[in-house]
Amino acid sequence: MTQIYDRVALIGLGLIAGSMSLAMRRGGLAGEIVGTARSVETRDVAREIGLVDRVVDTAAEAVKGADLVVLAVPVGAMADVAAEIGPHLTPGATVTDVGSVKRTVIDAVAPHIPDGVHFVPGHPLAGTEHSGPRSGFAELFDKKWCVIVPTDGTRPEPVRRLKALWEGMGSFVDEMDPDHHDLVVAVVSHAPHLIAYTMVGVADDLRRVTDSEVIKYSAGGFRDFTRIAASDPVMWRDVFLNNRDATLEILGRFTEELFALQRAIRTGDGDHLHAYFTRTRAIRRGIIEAGQDTDAPDFGRSKVKS
Repeated sequence: MTQIYDRVALIGLGLIAGSMSLAMRRGGLAGEIVGTARSVETRDVAREIGLVDRVVDTAAEAVKGADLVVLAVPVGAMADVAAEIGPHLTPGATVTDVGSVKRTVIDAVAPHIPDGVHFVPGHPLAGTEHSGPRSGFAELFDKKWCVIVPTDGTRPEPVRRLKALWEGMGSFVDEMDPDHHDLVVAVVSHAPHLIAYTMVGVADDLRRVTDSEVIKYSAGGFRDFTRIAASDPVMWRDVFLNNRDATLEILGRFTEELFALQRAIRTGDGDHLHAYFTRTRAIRRGIIEAGQDTDAPDFGRSKVKS
């Protein structure tokens, strides 16, 4: 691989930024990787484990001389970070982000990007339930999709370089309109997370099922709900508040489907249930055929991060 950026600044040093640093090192994609985080503890851990080449104390300091700046902070913090770094950005640099909402991020960040600096939002559709500077690993993006969302007037060259970076880190890359992106992720990510949080909350409320039983017998579907529901609460709070319309639209559709299934169960309509489960099973097969998962059951769950 050839080097794509001379200096990359990572603002935020959690799972995604840490994995980016390790993946860029693996591919020799960046000359120097500078990182910062709001928390002193996070910065200290990043220094201890050598997560990046250099850890600095402020975002303003991190972006100096960087030709790529990655905003890897919760969506609700994007505006404040953009305001802080705006005056210190290098002309010709590219600013991108890894937030899972795009319209509100564009509205929050774009006003702070000075003329001569390129803003190319992005979203890697990869992750785990783990967070923090120790959670990253170089293989996180391998054969996963990253969506790039160019803003109005974005020049082709910054988009091309950012696409090359993500491909160098192992990703497939697609481009998408911000509003369509937000609807898509509401279907494939945001609503499922909210449903998982709800299901775990329901189990907690059902006092007829004891805590020990929930833990003891969770080798089935409930365990997967708890894995998703273990995700960073700050990040997901901001996601739902900033992708409100699309998430509510999908939850409305979900509620309609749920009512139909309730009716089928209540009335003993086995044909409806069988037809519905057959159709949804085909979606799982499509995910496997697309290479986004394997058909291995792995009920014991490998300890390898995934």
